[in-house]
Amino acid sequence: MGKTKQQKQEMLADIKQSLSETQLTLVIDYKGLSVAEITDLRRRLIPTGTACTVAKNTLMGLAVKEDSNWQPMEQLLAGSNAFLFLKDDLGSAIKAYQEFQKATKKTEFKGGVMEGRLLTEADVKAIADLPSKEELIAQVAGAINSIATKVAVGLNAVPTQLATGINEVPASVNRAIKAISDKEQQGDAA
Repeated sequence: MGKTKQQKQEMLADIKQSLSETQLTLVIDYKGLSVAEITDLRRRLIPTGTACTVAKNTLMGLAVKEDSNWQPMEQLLAGSNAFLFLKDDLGSAIKAYQEFQKATKKTEFKGGVMEGRLLTEADVKAIADLPSKEELIAQVAGAINSIATKVAVGLNAVPTQLATGINEVPASVNRAIKAISDKEQQGDAA
């Protein structure tokens, strides 16, 4: 029994909602996957904040037609497609899909869409190779910490060098007085 018009409109609204919350959408051919394998893929993607949806191409076509950010996806809407809606941690989500693909060898990557641009497999792999948000935050924190450490060491060195200089003044004065005294004695002896 087919879906009613009301059910299709609800599905269309759900797809549009998912697209509005998504940074990147991947399209994969899921032909040959069992229900258990699709469930496994969904479980792998959950920790990354990614949703895997199987939808009819006509429904997805209607959802992307009016939004210029997602219109390039129309080129990928042929065959049996599953759509991965990547929201936050793009690199981890792509890596989770790639691991699943290696394990099952049944899915085919068709393409992706991000910010109105159609992405190839190489583009998506390049995104996966970028450091995660946590890694970037750690790198920035490390850089800030090293600057603060260098400033503290520099500020600490100024009083130390000043104290050394002050300690050196009396010794220098003593040497100068002794040198003058020695000259005067040599002048008196001559």
